[in-house]
Amino acid sequence: MTGRSEGLPLELLWSAAEDPIPEADTRGGPLPPDLAKRFEGGLSISLKADRPTIVGNFVSSLDGVVALGESEANSGGGGEISGFSDADRYMMALLRCLADVVVVGAGTLRVGRRHVWNAAHLQPELAGAFAAWRSELGLTPQPTTIVVTARGDLDATHSGLNAPDVPVIVVTTQTGAARLAALPFSPNVRIEAVGEGSRVPAGALLEVIRGTGARLALCEGGPHLFGEILRARLVDELFLTLAPQVIGRDATDHRLGFVEGTSFGGGHGRWATLSSIRRADGDLFLRYRFEL
Repeated sequence: MTGRSEGLPLELLWSAAEDPIPEADTRGGPLPPDLAKRFEGGLSISLKADRPTIVGNFVSSLDGVVALGESEANSGGGGEISGFSDADRYMMALLRCLADVVVVGAGTLRVGRRHVWNAAHLQPELAGAFAAWRSELGLTPQPTTIVVTARGDLDATHSGLNAPDVPVIVVTTQTGAARLAALPFSPNVRIEAVGEGSRVPAGALLEVIRGTGARLALCEGGPHLFGEILRARLVDELFLTLAPQVIGRDATDHRLGFVEGTSFGGGHGRWATLSSIRRADGDLFLRYRFEL
């Protein structure tokens, strides 16, 4: 499907005034010339000293839908929400380029059946520029994909599990690990079971991320997984693309403000501070930082 906003720059409309952050505590900075053409002002993310920094990235419709039911969205995942916006894919590619690991849930994996969770998959014509920037930043050639699945319900032939240069860790329960042990995974895939329960706790996921040596993790959902991490107070920033459409569907949709009937913050009262706004055509790119 032909996307919207093809080649358009992500114009900076507003940015909050901030105190300078020591360079050693940030990831990113000025973009290489080939990438800066569409993203003025650079991109930096503050890194925590005591644990990996976790940022989320979502695209939402005007009425708050971030994902459709799996049976309805098999062709595009977030692309169905963004209208296959090229600018949204560019923003996502920049964040993947900065990340040490990209975290996705099993539902997100199933929806993106041919997807590989790196920057080059989203903007193949800029693969060389992304690789050069990662090298300049001292990062590994590809971010590690971390797939979270409590039940171990995965397809071992999925493209995102079979790119030989992309390390994959599947984080699951003991039950899920037993199921996955029977599948013919490629050598780049490692299974890691955490805990004895029926779910993957956010704290255990954090320890797996920490065990990779990662300092920056990017969570691309789905909303249930992101909600778990947010309720554990482990999300530091949210990059939210607001697409100019209204979905207007039913309860099979997953909406940004609600996960299993409760708000992302629940009763914990987490507030976020808006730090920048960008625009490409009808898309708004909002960046929020969460308070401690």
